[in-house]
Amino acid sequence: MSITRIGCGPRMSKAVIHGHTVYLAGQVASTTKGGSVHDQTADILAQIDAILAEAGTDKTKLLSATIWLTDMGTFGEMNAVWDTWVAAGCTPARATVEAKLAAAEYKVEIAVIAAR
Repeated sequence: MSITRIGCGPRMSKAVIHGHTVYLAGQVASTTKGGSVHDQTADILAQIDAILAEAGTDKTKLLSATIWLTDMGTFGEMNAVWDTWVAAGCTPARATVEAKLAAAEYKVEIAVIAAR
Protein backbone atom coordinates (compact mmCIF):
# COMPACT_ATOMS: atom_id res chain seq x y z
CA MET A 1 0.00 0.00 0.00
CA SER A 2 1.28 3.44 -0.83
CA ILE A 3 1.83 6.27 1.62
CA THR A 4 0.97 9.87 0.68
CA ARG A 5 2.15 12.84 2.74
CA ILE A 6 0.45 16.24 2.81
CA GLY A 7 2.50 19.25 3.86
CA CYS A 8 5.64 17.18 4.29
CA GLY A 9 8.34 19.10 6.14
CA PRO A 10 11.72 18.27 7.66
CA ARG A 11 10.20 17.38 11.04
CA MET A 12 6.64 16.26 10.31
CA SER A 13 3.81 16.15 7.78
CA LYS A 14 0.43 17.84 8.26
CA ALA A 15 -1.19 14.54 7.30
CA VAL A 16 -0.25 11.06 6.18
CA ILE A 17 -2.55 8.86 4.12
CA HIS A 18 -2.11 5.10 4.23
CA GLY A 19 -4.71 3.03 2.47
CA HIS A 20 -8.11 4.36 3.46
CA THR A 21 -6.92 6.09 6.64
CA VAL A 22 -5.81 9.71 7.09
CA TYR A 23 -3.67 10.63 10.10
CA LEU A 24 -3.44 14.34 10.91
CA ALA A 25 -0.65 15.79 13.00
CA GLY A 26 -1.65 17.85 16.01
CA GLN A 27 -2.98 21.18 14.79
CA VAL A 28 -2.55 24.45 16.68
CA ALA A 29 -3.96 27.92 16.04
CA SER A 30 -2.49 29.82 13.13
CA THR A 31 -4.55 33.01 12.83
CA THR A 32 -5.64 33.16 16.49
CA LYS A 33 -2.33 32.28 18.16
CA GLY A 34 -2.50 33.76 21.67
CA GLY A 35 -6.29 34.17 21.44
CA SER A 36 -9.03 32.59 23.53
CA VAL A 37 -9.62 28.84 23.69
CA HIS A 38 -12.86 29.43 21.78
CA ASP A 39 -11.09 31.27 18.96
CA GLN A 40 -8.16 28.86 18.82
CA THR A 41 -10.49 25.84 18.70
CA ALA A 42 -12.47 27.38 15.81
CA ASP A 43 -9.21 28.18 13.98
CA ILE A 44 -7.91 24.61 14.45
CA LEU A 45 -11.15 22.99 13.34
CA ALA A 46 -11.14 25.10 10.16
CA GLN A 47 -7.59 23.88 9.48
CA ILE A 48 -8.67 20.29 10.06
CA ASP A 49 -11.56 20.75 7.59
CA ALA A 50 -9.10 22.03 4.96
CA ILE A 51 -6.56 19.23 5.48
CA LEU A 52 -9.23 16.55 5.45
CA ALA A 53 -10.61 17.99 2.19
CA GLU A 54 -7.12 17.96 0.68
CA ALA A 55 -6.86 14.29 1.73
CA GLY A 56 -10.19 13.47 0.07
CA THR A 57 -12.32 13.09 3.18
CA ASP A 58 -14.24 15.16 5.73
CA LYS A 59 -15.30 15.35 9.38
CA THR A 60 -18.16 12.88 8.85
CA LYS A 61 -15.50 10.17 8.56
CA LEU A 62 -13.60 10.94 11.77
CA LEU A 63 -12.48 7.85 13.64
CA SER A 64 -10.69 9.40 16.61
CA ALA A 65 -9.60 12.73 18.05
CA THR A 66 -7.11 13.69 20.72
CA ILE A 67 -7.40 17.14 22.23
CA TRP A 68 -4.79 18.76 24.45
CA LEU A 69 -5.72 21.78 26.60
CA THR A 70 -3.27 23.79 28.66
CA ASP A 71 -6.01 24.30 31.27
CA MET A 72 -8.76 21.76 31.85
CA GLY A 73 -10.81 24.66 33.23
CA THR A 74 -11.40 25.63 29.56
CA PHE A 75 -12.91 22.22 28.69
CA GLY A 76 -16.42 23.70 28.40
CA GLU A 77 -15.23 26.59 26.23
CA MET A 78 -13.51 24.19 23.82
CA ASN A 79 -16.52 21.84 23.80
CA ALA A 80 -18.87 24.71 22.92
CA VAL A 81 -17.00 25.09 19.62
CA TRP A 82 -16.39 21.36 19.09
CA ASP A 83 -20.08 20.51 19.61
CA THR A 84 -21.21 22.91 16.87
CA TRP A 85 -18.51 21.64 14.48
CA VAL A 86 -18.65 17.87 14.83
CA ALA A 87 -21.17 16.15 12.55
CA ALA A 88 -24.20 14.75 14.39
CA GLY A 89 -24.15 10.96 14.41
CA CYS A 90 -20.50 10.94 13.28
CA THR A 91 -18.72 11.71 16.55
CA PRO A 92 -15.30 10.07 16.82
CA ALA A 93 -13.75 8.25 19.73
CA ARG A 94 -12.12 11.10 21.66
CA ALA A 95 -9.69 11.81 24.48
CA THR A 96 -9.06 15.22 26.05
CA VAL A 97 -6.10 15.83 28.33
CA GLU A 98 -4.37 18.72 30.04
CA ALA A 99 -0.78 19.30 28.94
CA LYS A 100 1.86 21.93 28.31
CA LEU A 101 2.03 22.70 24.60
CA ALA A 102 5.00 23.66 22.42
CA ALA A 103 4.61 27.42 22.98
CA ALA A 104 2.88 29.47 25.67
CA GLU A 105 0.53 31.18 23.19
CA TYR A 106 -1.04 27.85 22.25
CA LYS A 107 -3.94 26.80 24.46
CA VAL A 108 -5.38 23.98 22.35
CA GLU A 109 -3.98 21.29 20.07
CA ILE A 110 -6.11 18.76 18.19
CA ALA A 111 -5.10 15.63 16.24
CA VAL A 112 -7.57 13.46 14.34
CA ILE A 113 -7.65 10.24 12.37
CA ALA A 114 -10.25 9.80 9.61
CA ALA A 115 -11.31 7.23 7.06
CA ARG A 116 -11.38 8.06 3.34
